[in-house]
Amino acid sequence: MRNGRRTAVVLTILGVAAVVVVVAYLTVGVRAGWGFVLPFRGRRVAAMLVVGVAVAASTVAFQTLSGNRILTPSIMGFDALYQAIQTALVFALGTAAVTGIGPLGHFGIALAVMLAASLALFWGLFGGARRSLHLVLLVGVVLGTVLRALTLMLTRLMDPDSFHVLQGRLFASFSAVDERLLLVGAVVVALGTAALWALRRRLDLLALGRDTAVSLGLDHRRTTLAVLGLVALLVSTSTALVGPITFFGLLVAHLAYRAVRTHRHAATVPAAALLAVVVLVGGQSVLEHLLRQATVLSVVIEFLGGIVFLVLLVREGRR
Repeated sequence: MRNGRRTAVVLTILGVAAVVVVVAYLTVGVRAGWGFVLPFRGRRVAAMLVVGVAVAASTVAFQTLSGNRILTPSIMGFDALYQAIQTALVFALGTAAVTGIGPLGHFGIALAVMLAASLALFWGLFGGARRSLHLVLLVGVVLGTVLRALTLMLTRLMDPDSFHVLQGRLFASFSAVDERLLLVGAVVVALGTAALWALRRRLDLLALGRDTAVSLGLDHRRTTLAVLGLVALLVSTSTALVGPITFFGLLVAHLAYRAVRTHRHAATVPAAALLAVVVLVGGQSVLEHLLRQATVLSVVIEFLGGIVFLVLLVREGRR
């Protein structure tokens, strides 16, 4: 009872903090007309909300499946596949043709390829008789390495102009998200997160380990495939929307674990999502109002997330 009350208090505080940073970002430092500023900043806030919720929920669910809180869905090669898709398009079609595809076309291609590849991997290696999640992770790591090597080889063969255009597509950005993409991404993330929320009690059982979960009546194979599919959907959507953010999920997931101090996904998933909003919108506010856009938010997040990753590696190595 005491833990439940503490969790409710923590989630309330995080919810208030998320509302405060969103309102502050929308209203602080306004020098132009509200009719221009609110839609402009509101579009960025909406993009950060969609991506934050998708990355936070998918990371918590993936860490439960893998039984390892150091791993993130990026280990499956999502980031490498996105970079390979963008590089192959620029290399094969050229910058003029790639620009002519348009934002909606790029989003559809990236989402379809990433989702199809991940579902084929999950179903092929976990849907049969072997059912080894570790084999799925290992194949994902190997494929990610192969795709990064392929991307590097293609960039070496590109002309400087194509390489310059490509660089702008390989880094996450919340500043130029198309409104149509935002609407489609928000609907997909809302449906995926709702489905993941419906599986929260089964995720609690999965966190106990396969043998315990099966002994308690859980269909381990079906639940694992469902969660893997939803993780692939959320990560593919967020990556296709703004670009790859490797360590962001790791950062907010561990902040959420420390904040709620429970393994129940009814607490960890919303806590991670609220922290993602606070970190993204708060960080963007600091960059715009205090640092005058001295850098981009994704670079700062990757830097902090990388430090958290190294700290966790060192801590796990001492155990």
